[in-house]
Amino acid sequence: MFTFSFEDKIKFTKAVYYHFHKIPLPKPFKDGTGGMGKFAPEQGCIELYDQEGACAHLAVGPGFIADILPMVLNGEEHSYNEWRNSLYWKIRNAGFQSEKAVEVGQLDLMMLDMLAQREGKPLHRFMGANKDWAQAYKGGGSLLLEDHELVEDMVRYVEEGYTTVKFKVGSQDGMDMERDLRRIEMVRKAVGDRIGVAVDCNQRWDVDSAFRFAKLCEPYNLAWLEEPIHSHDMNGIRRLKDMGVAIPIAFGESMRIYYEYETYIEKGVDHVQPSLGRMTRMDDIIRIRDLAREKGVKFTSGGRIYLNAIFGCLYSEDEWIEYHEPISRPVGAYTLFQPEEKNGRFYCQPELPGNPQRMDIDKLEKDGLMESREIYYPKNW
Repeated sequence: MFTFSFEDKIKFTKAVYYHFHKIPLPKPFKDGTGGMGKFAPEQGCIELYDQEGACAHLAVGPGFIADILPMVLNGEEHSYNEWRNSLYWKIRNAGFQSEKAVEVGQLDLMMLDMLAQREGKPLHRFMGANKDWAQAYKGGGSLLLEDHELVEDMVRYVEEGYTTVKFKVGSQDGMDMERDLRRIEMVRKAVGDRIGVAVDCNQRWDVDSAFRFAKLCEPYNLAWLEEPIHSHDMNGIRRLKDMGVAIPIAFGESMRIYYEYETYIEKGVDHVQPSLGRMTRMDDIIRIRDLAREKGVKFTSGGRIYLNAIFGCLYSEDEWIEYHEPISRPVGAYTLFQPEEKNGRFYCQPELPGNPQRMDIDKLEKDGLMESREIYYPKNW
């Protein structure tokens, strides 16, 4: 089974944490369960240095400073394997679905970045990619959009070169299926039969309602139905499959650890979707990819495009990354070294070592979004 394993020694020598105000979205965004969002969730980023001068940069929250820095910025030197395994088990009582578990995954990613910088390789090549691009599908489609606005966005996505598009359903707290079906029909007619159309329910319904919606959607040849019920309702997923849902069912963005995907596939999930920013171990992404290949199910990954594209370089052409434009694009405007978007693919820069994508501190300051900067050195916490 695939795992990252490195004996390289790492001593963390300094951390700089930038806390900034939330990045506003051009338009409020709403899905079936999450309420109305006016801002991207990012509120901070860290620069973490090692003893060889490598500097990993990643968007993290204040929890990382409180939970992880005291355990690593202590003057100790350990291998990548030792750091990761030690922290992985130290947070076990918080649960492997917890934010602390995700923070361990964030440190894992930053250590991989450091090791790639030491070798002078871009992170995707360091991890074993033999290409510099990732195939993508494009998502968006807020419930707040009027019908014509939704159709215009989906048509634009296709014109940009995407062969599969996705939008939100679950109107009026899931009670207005008629509106959702009307929008599905309008998008299908507008983009044609050769384009994949997927819908994201964001865990809106119970099993019986989800089954009814899935049956109503059958004439529109959907690429997949994403999270129609609670993401942890494993037996509910089995019930849906046993009831005869014909549309492929997708789950995964709410899970943090590989083992949950084994259960998903056992229960009948047709399409697994881990999210880069939510994993406890970064090699779980590759393990889930390999599991999907073995079991013959669809694999895609989500998360901010500047990280997702790096891992997407390790996927095949039919294993996609998601580009969620309404939230990712406003964040992208405040990042440096964006991957190039072209004809439904994202191209990483092969000449820049490590993970070159980072928040643009100067632009955040210029636009009045920077709140504070804090510098940390090794000490006895």
